[in-house]
Amino acid sequence: MTHTVVGLFDNRNEAQAAMQELIQQGFIKENIDISNRSASDSTVTTTGNTTTETGAGDSISNFFSSLFGGDETTTRNYSNAANEADAILAVQVDSAERASQAAEILDRNGAIDVDERNAQYQQNFAQTSGTTGTGTTENLTTENRTTNQGDMAIPVIEEELQVGKRAVETGGARIRSRIIEKPIEETVRLREEHIVVNRQPVNRAVTNSDMANFKEGEIKLTEHAEEAVVNKQARVVEEVSVGKQVEERDQIITDTVRRTDVEVEEINTDVTTNDATRRATNS
Repeated sequence: MTHTVVGLFDNRNEAQAAMQELIQQGFIKENIDISNRSASDSTVTTTGNTTTETGAGDSISNFFSSLFGGDETTTRNYSNAANEADAILAVQVDSAERASQAAEILDRNGAIDVDERNAQYQQNFAQTSGTTGTGTTENLTTENRTTNQGDMAIPVIEEELQVGKRAVETGGARIRSRIIEKPIEETVRLREEHIVVNRQPVNRAVTNSDMANFKEGEIKLTEHAEEAVVNKQARVVEEVSVGKQVEERDQIITDTVRRTDVEVEEINTDVTTNDATRRATNS
C-alpha cells in the first residue's frame, strides 16, 4: 500500500536538507517531490531531475483534498499552512514503517507543525476580530458579496503521467564451497630381493683355487625390497568467478490520464423571441 508523507517548511533550504537525508536513508529520489513557493504566487515543483511551474491557487487545496479523502477541516488547515510555507515536500513510500521514518526525518529538519500553526492562526484571528469590532464584520460582508456577484471559475484539471523507477529484488545466487572425499586406486610395481642358496653335488679334483678357499669364512648378503610411498600434493584445477552482468532494457508504459473538458453552448434568446413574435403575427 502506498503512503504519502507531506512536510511544510518555512525555509526551502530546510526542505532541501530533508530531501538529501531521505535519499541517504534509502528513499527513492523519483518518489520525492519539492514545491518551492515564490513571490509571484506560483509553485515550482521538483520531481527527480524535472522542474515544472504551475499556478498555486486551487491546486494546493485540491492536492490536500485528494490526499486526506475529503476531510475538509484537515484540508483547510494544511492549505492555510501551505499558503504561508516557503516549500512543500512530499514523499511516497510503500509501508507504514517507512512513512513513520520519513515523518521523523521531516520533523528533524524543521517541518511545520500544522496543528500548532493552525491554532496560532485562530488565536491571531480572534485577537484581530476583537480589536476591529463591527467594522471588520462589515468589510467581510462586503467582500463576500462582491465575490458572489463576480465571475464563476470552472477549474480545468488535467492529469500528468509521471513514470519513475525503483529497484526490486528479482533473484540471486548463493555459492558455497565444501570439501568432499573420494576413493582413488593406483597400481605401482614393487621389487623384492630374496637370497637363494643352491647346493649341488660335485666330484672333481681339488684345484689351487679350491685350496685357497679351504678356510673358515663368512659371506653376508642383504635382501632389499621396495614399498609404496604415498604423498599428496594440492593443485588448483579450476577457478569459479562470481560477479554480476548488468543489462538495460526499454519498457513502454501505457496508461490513461484524465482531463476536464469544458463545453460552452451559446443560447440565443433573441432568435427564440423573434420567432415567437413572427408566429403570433402570422396567426
